[in-house]
Amino acid sequence: MKVELEADKCVASGQCVLAATDVFDQDDDGIAILLADRPAAELLDDVREAVAVCPAAAIRLVDQ
Repeated sequence: MKVELEADKCVASGQCVLAATDVFDQDDDGIAILLADRPAAELLDDVREAVAVCPAAAIRLVDQ
């Protein structure tokens, strides 16, 4: 699975970081940063939570 982040859609809510701290961070303006676009299998539930709680729908998890 691959994580895709559209940073230009990000509204800096930080929900992704709270849900998946090993996969997401935020820059100085609060915009999400993807730390790992192919996270380990044990992190996928956290990533799915981040996708679900993102208010801007800026995160996708895709098969690849």
